[in-house]
Amino acid sequence: MRKNTIFFLFFLLCCGKAHAFSVRHDFFVTVGPFDASKTEFTYTLTPSDYQIKSQISTNGFFNTVYPFKAEYYTAGTISGDKMTTADYSYTSQSRFNTRSKQVFYNTKGEPQYQISAKNGKEKRKNFTPSPTPADTFDLQTVLAKLTRQYNLLGFCDAKLAVYDGKRRFDVTFKDEGTENLAPDEHSFYTGEAAKCSMQISKLLSEDDDSLWEFSANKPVWFWIARDSLSGYPFIARIRIDDTPLGSLTAYTTQITIKE
Repeated sequence: MRKNTIFFLFFLLCCGKAHAFSVRHDFFVTVGPFDASKTEFTYTLTPSDYQIKSQISTNGFFNTVYPFKAEYYTAGTISGDKMTTADYSYTSQSRFNTRSKQVFYNTKGEPQYQISAKNGKEKRKNFTPSPTPADTFDLQTVLAKLTRQYNLLGFCDAKLAVYDGKRRFDVTFKDEGTENLAPDEHSFYTGEAAKCSMQISKLLSEDDDSLWEFSANKPVWFWIARDSLSGYPFIARIRIDDTPLGSLTAYTTQITIKE
């Protein structure tokens, strides 16, 4: 089962202040009847740059049958309305394999090549230019762009074209009104939250791709609330209705804000 996709969805988390700040989320993720993983997700925004970090580890039954942990990191610069990816890296450890990947970009944020490794054996892959115009070249930078939009305009609606060096796809976000979140043993938050959806449309070949498998023709739902003390928006809950093992839900168990 692909585990990384859901952790790319933890976004739209920022406020309207112009100084540097960060918000860390602790998530508890269930898939069907199983406790699947625990995750830390942190985004940091300043007037001139951004960072997104996540740490993932399987939990409960999933950790017994498939122990897995991973770290993701994306960073870039902000100049006016333009956000440019500068760095992406990934490391993971499963029962039998250790993997890593780092992507190198030019000054325009376009991916040039990557260095990946499996169990210490490295290989390099060069990227080809985007076949059609793209708004960004890294999915996690899409998340940073949307945090900034929510910061300035207060809504989710957007459509962004993404090309990651191999795949070309559109990411569409829509506002879906508001809902009251019922109490749940996994979540500290109950009450009213804004509901938004995200859907990924693949425009090129439908090869082996976790984004396509999880998100094509089946939206990802998420609920945004505000911290009562700081006023910062945060994601209270995320849900994918259809996975091979049943619905997937991510609950925010705690948020930590630093300014």
